[in-house]
Amino acid sequence: MNTTITNEPDTREDQARAEVSIEQKETEGLSQGQIVRRRFFRHRAAMISMIILAFIVLLAFTSVGVSLWGIRIPGWWQYTWNEIPAKLNNGAPTLSLWPLQIGEHPFGQDEVGRDIFAVVMRGAQQSIMVMVIAGVVSTVIGVVVGAVAGYYGKWTDSVLMRFTDIIITIPLIVIGAVLGSTFGNLGAAVLGIVIGLFAWTTMARLVRGEFLSLREREFVDAARVSGARDRRIIFRHILPNSVGVIVVNATLLMAGAILLESSLSFLGFGVVSPDTSLGKIISENQAAFSTRPWLFWWPGVFIIAIALCVNFIGDGLRDAFDPRQKKMPSERAMARAARAADHAPADVDATPSTDAPSVTVPGAAIYTGDVAGYDDPRPEPGAGRRGSDTPER
Repeated sequence: MNTTITNEPDTREDQARAEVSIEQKETEGLSQGQIVRRRFFRHRAAMISMIILAFIVLLAFTSVGVSLWGIRIPGWWQYTWNEIPAKLNNGAPTLSLWPLQIGEHPFGQDEVGRDIFAVVMRGAQQSIMVMVIAGVVSTVIGVVVGAVAGYYGKWTDSVLMRFTDIIITIPLIVIGAVLGSTFGNLGAAVLGIVIGLFAWTTMARLVRGEFLSLREREFVDAARVSGARDRRIIFRHILPNSVGVIVVNATLLMAGAILLESSLSFLGFGVVSPDTSLGKIISENQAAFSTRPWLFWWPGVFIIAIALCVNFIGDGLRDAFDPRQKKMPSERAMARAARAADHAPADVDATPSTDAPSVTVPGAAIYTGDVAGYDDPRPEPGAGRRGSDTPER
């Protein structure tokens, strides 16, 4: 009895082929920007953090209004951060989760009667403002310094990197304390600029490393040959390929900026009275830790929530921009892709030849008559039958 022996498919190869096919189908016909957006939107932690951060920003800037450089826009909350109403229930919070009840002072009141909800919202405004301004300033300076040092190299790289090393050796909190005590009375915007002027060192070193790698690529050589200027090569060719590193580290700088601002305000070197920030709220009420702990809960919760949300968003952006970060398909998806590959029509080169019918050999794989090195047992045309006395004609 003739049997046909076929090679069993390798399980690992099938899984790898299934993963590749799924990845190709998901990104087929999409640009690089669309692929990055799709990966980012599929990052659950980043999307949840973005929703929470947007809610905090919206709540902070609409509840007690905005007051910036003498311009006052009122909010929907009944109290402001500098208003002192009469004390109710000894300043205890009126917020209740079950049954749900907000009350007149959901976060409670401090020792002088100020509404803590309004004070925390104003502190969140100032901390978010410092975070954004410091992140933007430090990102711009770090990108410019790192790009120039990495692209030109030689003595330019040496001078800029030695200056960066000098800034790194000085503790940032010491620089912030000295400058915060001098410029803190000018407002949160100025404090954010001051912090950003000294928080760019990490960004500069990372961007420099990216430029050192990308300036040797073929598309940069092609741009030089075509006559493009250095400024165009830096900002139109190399910088767009470094946007992943820049965006991810910008979010990390923003998270570090809000923690630094809270630390400086807690030490008394940040935002000063009559304005406030989240760190300053904790500093002002540190003597009431054992008697009125709610004065610490809410500013601490907002500091942690904002910092964590920014860090998770940065984590999602890192996974979206990094092509090596792939989402592992489920076993069901891989099995479905493997079944689809098995039922797909065979390739033209793998089909048997019609001129030479296939012959099945016991204990071997399938061979065809036009395979090199295989002796076809069939008689040639015109030859006599083997094992018979019939002469050839």
